[in-house]
Amino acid sequence: MRTINFHKTECGVDFFINVLNQNTISYLQNDVHNTDYFEVVFFTKAEGKLYINDKKIDIHDNCIVFISAFQRRAWKIKHQGLEFRTLIFKEDFLNEFFADKFFTHKMLFFYQHNHELLLNVGHSEMKRFNEFLAEIKTELTQTKKDSVHIIRSILYYLLQSINRRYAAANHLEVEKDDKNYAVQYKSLLEKHICQKRNIEDYAVLLNISRITLNKAVKDQYNITATELLKQRLLAEIKDQLVYSNKTVSEISYGLNYAEPGHMMRFFKMQTGMTTSEYLKSLTAL
Repeated sequence: MRTINFHKTECGVDFFINVLNQNTISYLQNDVHNTDYFEVVFFTKAEGKLYINDKKIDIHDNCIVFISAFQRRAWKIKHQGLEFRTLIFKEDFLNEFFADKFFTHKMLFFYQHNHELLLNVGHSEMKRFNEFLAEIKTELTQTKKDSVHIIRSILYYLLQSINRRYAAANHLEVEKDDKNYAVQYKSLLEKHICQKRNIEDYAVLLNISRITLNKAVKDQYNITATELLKQRLLAEIKDQLVYSNKTVSEISYGLNYAEPGHMMRFFKMQTGMTTSEYLKSLTAL
């Protein structure tokens, strides 16, 4: 699978961020690929589909799509009449830009496995979001001494506003001003899912009890800590089955299963399919 890396372009500042528009229509690749950066795609006018991991998303007018780094995807979009803008950025840049190493994990639409990676908005909202994106692009290409402050303020407001809308649409809680155990847990899952599959391991890393962790996750994401771990583990297994060229045995041992049968039983319980049946089902792409 091809990985597209972030490249600094015509921007006048040394940032790993950019805004693309329909003039870069080739960016919506038909082949299966991933990127090393995050994407928020604002479709004003569109018709088509996005295949992301093993899910299909219908793309239409006035919708926003969220894609995390290294998620595999393929676009099937009609180019005629297409209008969109895309905000792209590297995770490290965003976390450092706002002096918060968990910033991307606080955005409920990134690293999301339980809800659709799409948000429907009204025409006036989309127009307002596009005005923000246009202003960011101007500051990137016509840089002034205070551009960094302008970009930071617009970007923060834009992402937090969308996060609030996404939370409301999916009945989730916006991140609270506490110790952010749920957010930290989500971040740790991304780093350690291949080595650690027990809730107790993450509770130890966070230096809290399992009960405290579970309550934090339930309050934040409306699911249990165990359910969130299972979602992330299942996504990892699916990804490796399709793109790692490893055998089922190699994948299971790499995920610290004592034997392949244990992983296969987990997969069957979560999907209702064997690993072979799952691979055969992936014919849409």
